[in-house]
Amino acid sequence: MARPLHDPGFVIDGFRLDEMVHKGGMAMLWRVSKDGLDEPMLMKVPRIGEGTDPAAIVSFEMEQMILPKLNGPHIPKYIAAGDFAHQPYLVMEAIAGTSLLQRLPDLPLPYDEVARLGVTIAEALDDLHRQHVVHLDIKPSNIMFRPDGSAVLIDFGLSHHDQLPDLMQEEFRLPFGTAPYMSPEQLRGIRNDPRSDLFALGVLLYFFSTGERPFGESETLRGMRRRLWRDPKPPRSLRPDYPPWLQEIVLRCLEVEPGRRHPTAAQLAFDLSHPDEVKLTARSEKLTRDPWTTAMRRRFNTDLTAPRKSPVATQIASAPIVAVAVDVGEQGAPINAALFEVTARILATLPQARLACLNVLKTSAIALDSTLDDQGHNKKIDRLVRLKSWAAPLKLDERRLTAHVLESTDAAAAILEFAAVNRVDHILIGARQDSFRRRVLGSVSAKVATEAPCSVTVVRAPRAG
Repeated sequence: MARPLHDPGFVIDGFRLDEMVHKGGMAMLWRVSKDGLDEPMLMKVPRIGEGTDPAAIVSFEMEQMILPKLNGPHIPKYIAAGDFAHQPYLVMEAIAGTSLLQRLPDLPLPYDEVARLGVTIAEALDDLHRQHVVHLDIKPSNIMFRPDGSAVLIDFGLSHHDQLPDLMQEEFRLPFGTAPYMSPEQLRGIRNDPRSDLFALGVLLYFFSTGERPFGESETLRGMRRRLWRDPKPPRSLRPDYPPWLQEIVLRCLEVEPGRRHPTAAQLAFDLSHPDEVKLTARSEKLTRDPWTTAMRRRFNTDLTAPRKSPVATQIASAPIVAVAVDVGEQGAPINAALFEVTARILATLPQARLACLNVLKTSAIALDSTLDDQGHNKKIDRLVRLKSWAAPLKLDERRLTAHVLESTDAAAAILEFAAVNRVDHILIGARQDSFRRRVLGSVSAKVATEAPCSVTVVRAPRAG
């Protein structure tokens, strides 16, 4: 079972923990070594224990899925990973360079240096986007530079891969990101638009060239939502010598509507590389924010606030989403066997179907629940491992299978919400044999079958004898 790692000298799968270099709220970073591997390496280990944020676990799963799919000079090289059944970790190349975070004491930077930084970061984003990934957490601490000056993007826990399941979107309702850098569409729950990264880069360019963040330091969701309609102060109102070409670029990156930003990171990099070629508009001369009439028009324009489907995320009608609710406890074994048989038959007829395995961790409505069981294991991770073990014999491609441990006081309500939010086409759920208590109080399967927004198959275990 997964456990936290704390001591130098500990060896896991041949990797020796040499030195802890960072201890954050979600994970620890260790310098590691292994016989036969001479390159500098880092091991990322999620923090698991009492009070662990479920989003941190899912975020680590996302990074484990995405990083092995990436390559090139702008990405840390993937080396190895460990699963939650034993010890979760992620080993990657240790970048022999500096972090952009180290430049914060020097702000504001000279304009030409800001432009050069912008070019290198935009080039890294262009490479990432061409590999079907939107980063969604661009900020100084997630940008490093190799000795040759090329930018390296790190930390893909909040990222969206167009060809992999998006667990963050499937399991959580709140937007995730770093507040000062989040785009308006991220706040609306849209995670598949590469121009969100261009917005974050615009925030960074504004900050590094003026010394102030365009939207302040507000961390509240209400404060962040103002950027759905309110533009920032133009940089020239803060620094009179601000170049018009740079203001044109920065304010274009910070447009509320993604369609008004640069269409690609490559075009943004081109503008930053060729300031004399930048086409100046009214943006370049602005000294004040847009008038309130414009802000109010944005605020009440449903075309701007309604989520939009991107072609890259449009689901194919012939590939339904099937959700199966699995009881991972010992009493659920007979039903789980029957559920497995039905699930296997359905998937055999739908080779492009996605399968979402669900389990609900019941929580108390009035008491504070412990995240650990009597043996000190994380309850959510234990159930996640059991779900994946149940589905393993199906031998599905990783793009077709996800596992979700939902937390709720009402199991049926949690399953119904998951089905509605994630556009599930069909639910498979087990039901125990009738009992007086179930007839009086009702059952989870009955409520799901009655209220589900999609078709439902209720599976019962065969009667003994």
